[in-house]
Amino acid sequence: MVERVFISPSKYVQGRNAIDKIGGYLKGIAKTAVVIADQTVWKIAGHKVVHELKKENISAEEVVFNGEASRDEFERIAGIARNAGATIVVGIGGGKTLDTAKAVSDQLNGYTVIVPTTASTDAPTSALSVVYSNEGVFENYRFYKKNPDLVLVDTKIIAEAPPRLLASGIADALATWVEARSVISKGGKTMAGGVSTIAAEAIAERCEEVLFEYAHLAYKSVQAKVVTPALEAVVEANTLLSGLGFESGGLAAAHAIHNGFTALQGEIHQLTHGEKVAFGTLVQLTLEKRSLEEIEQYIGFYISLGLPVTLEDIKLAGASREDIIKVAEAASIEEETIHNAFQITADEVADAIIAADQYARAFKEKYQQ
Repeated sequence: MVERVFISPSKYVQGRNAIDKIGGYLKGIAKTAVVIADQTVWKIAGHKVVHELKKENISAEEVVFNGEASRDEFERIAGIARNAGATIVVGIGGGKTLDTAKAVSDQLNGYTVIVPTTASTDAPTSALSVVYSNEGVFENYRFYKKNPDLVLVDTKIIAEAPPRLLASGIADALATWVEARSVISKGGKTMAGGVSTIAAEAIAERCEEVLFEYAHLAYKSVQAKVVTPALEAVVEANTLLSGLGFESGGLAAAHAIHNGFTALQGEIHQLTHGEKVAFGTLVQLTLEKRSLEEIEQYIGFYISLGLPVTLEDIKLAGASREDIIKVAEAASIEEETIHNAFQITADEVADAIIAADQYARAFKEKYQQ
């Protein structure tokens, strides 16, 4: 019997100045926390979190994240947490910091608290981490027995982050329904370990609807550094709807293509996760033989938010066929998510990458002269 599985964080809290209440949400849980953030995020939110924890008599071991969600970093911080006797793990920042916090908490069997400072990925709500080498090459997904206990999103902090990061999150979230519907149609397995539920399908589809409706208003809100209803809607779509939708709905080609890009060296690594997923989504639509009209809807939407749509945009203008094959081979290894929806070869993936680039270049020539 094929089981339907839906998983989610225990509590999701979103709103202006939500970070001010973090101590109250953790009161009585434990007395010692390890708080993880990179040097920049410590100034933005880390010290504030520690201050609020101390109000509730929760001591905090402060750890600076080194920048890569690698096995070595997981072990380093877990060792610090054990020495401090911490049973609450608080991750503050972007996707790799949050994935590291989840990995550390899993090792400690701790209480997991996730505080994203941007709406740039759908990592916060999931029970998994994307693991990279120390050099930033994708290695695998690591799955955990539970989702975060608390995800707390302060939209005032999100509004003050660079607009590029919100756009990146929109691109990541826009892949959610594209990938989930393909996995669901094939009866493929989700990241939650079973097949999709009606709930996950509805959430993933609604995620895309919210983005097409409110993304531009939300982007302008972040440019003005103000919290608006449109921003609240898009932050929820980028974080909660996309997080639940991808995990319990399924990943397919878009994220596999993203992972494939880590096989290359060079300027492509200056792009964000979502920017690479945007191109990966165009590749998936190409693989699905979607109509030109539908593909161009996504291309135009991405361009309007400053997102990349061509190989040139993702710093691969001079990529050889050999380079594209490297990406395609990495994207189609046996354990990759592309196989949740496609029976495919590396050559077919490479052709779709080149075709997606052609669609986007033709769109630019047609509409941007």
